[in-house]
Amino acid sequence: MDSASIIMIVVLIFLVAMSSYFSATETAFSSLNRVRLKSKADAGNRRAALALEMEEDFDRLLSTILIGNNIVNITATTIGTVLFTKLLGAYGPTVSTVVLTVVILIFGEISPKSLAKESPEAFAMFSAPLLKFLLTVLRPLNFLFTLWKKLLTLVFHKSEDEGITEEELITMVDQAEDEGGLDQHESELIRSAIEFGDMEVEEILTPRVDIVAVEDTADMDEVARVFAESGFSRLPVYHEDIDDIVGVIHEKDFHAARYHGISDLSSFMGTVLYTTGNTKISEMLRILQREKAHMVIVVDEYGGTEGLVTMEDIVEELVGEIWDEHDEVIEQFQKQADGSYLISCSADLTDLYDLFSIKGSCDANTVSGWVMEQIGRIPEEGDRFQADGLDVTVTKVDHRRVMEIKVAVLPEETEEEKKDKKDKKEREN
Repeated sequence: MDSASIIMIVVLIFLVAMSSYFSATETAFSSLNRVRLKSKADAGNRRAALALEMEEDFDRLLSTILIGNNIVNITATTIGTVLFTKLLGAYGPTVSTVVLTVVILIFGEISPKSLAKESPEAFAMFSAPLLKFLLTVLRPLNFLFTLWKKLLTLVFHKSEDEGITEEELITMVDQAEDEGGLDQHESELIRSAIEFGDMEVEEILTPRVDIVAVEDTADMDEVARVFAESGFSRLPVYHEDIDDIVGVIHEKDFHAARYHGISDLSSFMGTVLYTTGNTKISEMLRILQREKAHMVIVVDEYGGTEGLVTMEDIVEELVGEIWDEHDEVIEQFQKQADGSYLISCSADLTDLYDLFSIKGSCDANTVSGWVMEQIGRIPEEGDRFQADGLDVTVTKVDHRRVMEIKVAVLPEETEEEKKDKKDKKEREN
């Protein structure tokens, strides 16, 4: 083998190495985490700052990488053909094609891209200085490709950019949690903040039947008893009927008035705010902050009282349940020894769906509403139904309200059972 052949082999090795570099760089910049890279750049990492700067002009960056990759691959193919023809004669071109295809696929494409995918930010920072030089050298070619891209844009109109959707944001949070960037509590808090603006007051209100209130004619002893029994710091005050709530009294104001011998509730009763069920809770929060209020009465379409919402109810949608030393902690989902669950019917229906990983469709906000919709009447103790892959039994009823249900997951049907059920249905029809 003469010196010319040795030089060509060395050049081929260099070109395959460059092909590997361009392939890994393309993958690294395509899959890197911009937030992570920006964090490193803000911490003073110059290579991270350089990589981030180039990533912001991704079209030009990609053109440079593709131009460089094609140049080295075509050059390698040409030199390989000359070398193998020189060594093997007529069989040279065929052998060159086979060998270089395998070599470039393994060492110039698959291997470097797989490695770059594992640590995209690290490889992007490693490749940034050389890539910056290539961006400068290949600027004339990039200019020509920019003009070509503008021509294509005129022919193929780009659809309007819709920005990042809520679903995409939640997916990003899930990915950050999976990769260890966020813990479970942090990701749940961010998800709650994202979904916060879509929730309406009717989804979080305390229903009318659960409102603890006093009449405006009640004496001080009766009000003191209600404060003591309920543990609430504020009580709505109604005139004759709970549909006519006229104010709200604070426990602190009540005890101060009682100490000074005042017995007229109206003298220390505060004004009350009203809203409708379809008000967004984000808007309701701003209203309560502006009015320096803690409670709002929700009215229905007929002007009657539908329920009430407090500042605590709204904040809990962001940070989860808030318990103080006077609250009775109620476990709404109690797992039983047999794998079933005892579920309080005041629980949110979405929590039930999340627990059993099902996608149901129901207009109700609570488990109670879902049960009534499934049964089609006022539930009675012992009622049983199956829905959404669940076997549900009503275990506790208080007058006309269902209080508790027992839920078990139904076993999955076999193909034979599904076929028998389908045949039976066809025979019935």
